[in-house]
Amino acid sequence: MRVAIVHYWLIGHRGGEKVVENLLELYPEADLFTLFWEPDRLPAVFRRRKVTTSFLDRYALLKRHHRLALPLMPLALEQLDLRGYDLVISSESGPAKGVLTDPEALHICYCHSPMRYIWDMYQDYRAGMGWLPRLLFAPLAHYLRRWDRTTAMGVDHFIANSGFVAQRIQRCYRRDSAVINPPVDLDMFAPGPEKGNYFFTLAELVPYKRIDLAVQAFRGLDATLKVAGRGPELKKLKAMAPANVEFLGRVDDERLRSLYAQARAFIFPGKEDFGITPLEANASGTPVIAYRAGGILDTQTDKTAAFFDEQTPAALAAAVEAFMEREGTFAAGDLRRNAERFGREVFRRDFQAFVDRVR
Repeated sequence: MRVAIVHYWLIGHRGGEKVVENLLELYPEADLFTLFWEPDRLPAVFRRRKVTTSFLDRYALLKRHHRLALPLMPLALEQLDLRGYDLVISSESGPAKGVLTDPEALHICYCHSPMRYIWDMYQDYRAGMGWLPRLLFAPLAHYLRRWDRTTAMGVDHFIANSGFVAQRIQRCYRRDSAVINPPVDLDMFAPGPEKGNYFFTLAELVPYKRIDLAVQAFRGLDATLKVAGRGPELKKLKAMAPANVEFLGRVDDERLRSLYAQARAFIFPGKEDFGITPLEANASGTPVIAYRAGGILDTQTDKTAAFFDEQTPAALAAAVEAFMEREGTFAAGDLRRNAERFGREVFRRDFQAFVDRVR
């Protein structure tokens, strides 16, 4: 069986790329197809494969600012040659499923999310643009929604990464989907010998992650918040932050393991498609304080997390204070066992079982 794996762009190693990494290990002879390719920013398992990139990858400006290429991405995907492949797995969050496959090929789309910026978060993205980009983006998004829904017809089976995303697939594409949650690298994380005296959050610093809620919530709390990650919101967040909020920037794996393991709790204030970081915290023996919505409901319960129900600084601050009152009720072993339900072996087993069932 010849296998092709299509991922929207391979320019970093985040949640979507970690799913692709596991697919590459599940299908060791698979070839990779992508719009953009930055091999130095990816693990060796990617660089050992045959990688085919789109014509967009030839242009340095577009590689540095890949979102500028959005109008050309449908055309670029359709130029990728997938003739002769028996199984095509598209990994979708940006455009990926729009590739053209052989009529006999089985096309499975693993959907991290329908494209947020043209569907449910369209107004949020548009509101953050200047007047000229906003003017240009409206007709582009209209075109992309029609193309996105049309290309859904070329997918034989959808897999959603959470129940929340399955609902969005149904709403956007009117298609049913199986749910297979993304994998957690349990070998990378472990509970530490003792806790520190801080709370921790990790995210790309973009508006929908809602790190602003965490920063504002800690104003007036007798506790420290450490924030790891970079992004366009960093300057704004630093300007609003009280003295007990510390920004760490991007951290290496060794420090990340320590930050997770020694944190009193991990703060997760956004409404996410799935949310791998809370499970990494659990794997490190650390409980979670999270907004009760989205993919987090697939992985966390009152035994592993403290929840808040309104995305406001006051609600999050109250959740932190409520957590501190019951902090001793969370057991590191229970948290680790929760994360183990989402290990790499579980993901590969469930994915292969799905492929065997639908072939």
